[in-house]
Amino acid sequence: MKFGFSAPVSGALCAPGPMTRIAVEGEAMGYDYLTVSDHVVIPRDIEAKYPYSATGEFPAGGRQPRHEQLTALTWIAAKTSRIRLLTSVMVVPHRPAVLTAKIVSTLDLLSGGRVELGIGAGWMREEFEALGAPAFEARGRVTDEYILAMRALWNDENPAFQGEHVSFSNIEFEPKPPARENGMHGPRIWVGGESGPALRRVAKLADGWFPIGVNPAHLLETLPRLSAGIDKLRAMVAEAGRDPGAMQIGYRVQAFGEGIPALGTDGNRRLFSGSVSDIVGDVRALRDLGVGWLDFGYPGSSAEEILSAMRSFHESVISKV
Repeated sequence: MKFGFSAPVSGALCAPGPMTRIAVEGEAMGYDYLTVSDHVVIPRDIEAKYPYSATGEFPAGGRQPRHEQLTALTWIAAKTSRIRLLTSVMVVPHRPAVLTAKIVSTLDLLSGGRVELGIGAGWMREEFEALGAPAFEARGRVTDEYILAMRALWNDENPAFQGEHVSFSNIEFEPKPPARENGMHGPRIWVGGESGPALRRVAKLADGWFPIGVNPAHLLETLPRLSAGIDKLRAMVAEAGRDPGAMQIGYRVQAFGEGIPALGTDGNRRLFSGSVSDIVGDVRALRDLGVGWLDFGYPGSSAEEILSAMRSFHESVISKV
């Protein structure tokens, strides 16, 4: 199992010093990957419903200065040497497909093949409009097309694509990003999200699924619920004619420990609540379910506080698994 943490790309800790320190020292501790989030602009008035809060309100902490995701990852890649770099998640329709494919390809190549491309279709209509992105209502179709187009660019000698939202032909796209173990070029694509459309996108197009357990509309915060979600995904992958055993599965934990509710809304124990020994047991249980990637949001208002929490968790939990 691989373990990760969130690197700050917004707020006071996204200044070069703290952001770099957290990434570099996290790598030195032995963490396997880090994640960075994606917003280009934050509209002042947001009517769209945020999927991961009970009220649908965008968190106040999200309204802070922030870096562009792929640029920040390029900075972090240059400061590190081993740790894998996961976009969590990149909102695919926000950026033109061909340009995105080139930026991601360059980052993957220059980092030594360390990019893991977590993707989503997006939820904030107002941000789509501010960016001049394709129509919000078409975001699912746009996302699917862009994925296929990027893979063509990364892998085909003479890439061409003809779709409703992206088309190209008679172009060169070199150099290609590094090849993976299966011979495909370019980073693995992980789909974030827990909804039906997200699961269908995983089953048809992706290399992995990367849910968060606390989406009120699609809760996966207890072991029975997460197990059922994974079973459902694997059945959909098989129905799509693909190998369920080859599908990577990750899971993001936003909060943990004795300060979170002990029970989920189904009456079962909430994952990653309780004592250190409880959390060690949860990690082992998720590993047995086939979860291979697990990352945590660590608390702290300074780099020192976050690194202290990361170090303590690594010593008390990760080293015991």
